[in-house]
Amino acid sequence: MAEQTISDEERAEWVKNQFQHANKYLAENGVLFDSVITDESRYLMPYLAVWKIRAMDGKSYWVISGDLPTDFTSTENAKDAKEVLRYFGMQWQLKAENLKTAQGASDEQKAFAALLENRAENLFVMQNAPQLWS
Repeated sequence: MAEQTISDEERAEWVKNQFQHANKYLAENGVLFDSVITDESRYLMPYLAVWKIRAMDGKSYWVISGDLPTDFTSTENAKDAKEVLRYFGMQWQLKAENLKTAQGASDEQKAFAALLENRAENLFVMQNAPQLWS
């Protein structure tokens, strides 16, 4: 991945937009946001943001957003942001395979399956890149 020169303002705006997107997604799925655990959240602008969120009901979730499908899972499924990438990569590969092999899958579903596969592969690359986790 090529280095990009990004101003602090651009970074702050991107992080803010990703947070709003993640929070909206959670609300659409019945999870009401309480707080972000910022020291465990990670941002790789402009590719992805991984948020550790505490919900109003006291439960904690990992939320992923960015240049990929927004998704979330319980913090019980991954101990840290690095593991979250592996978790979603595996989940998305399974979803993609199910979409591709489903009888009567529409072109839109097949395109989404291809997107999931591509983003899953990218997550595995990022998860295995030591320079991102030092």
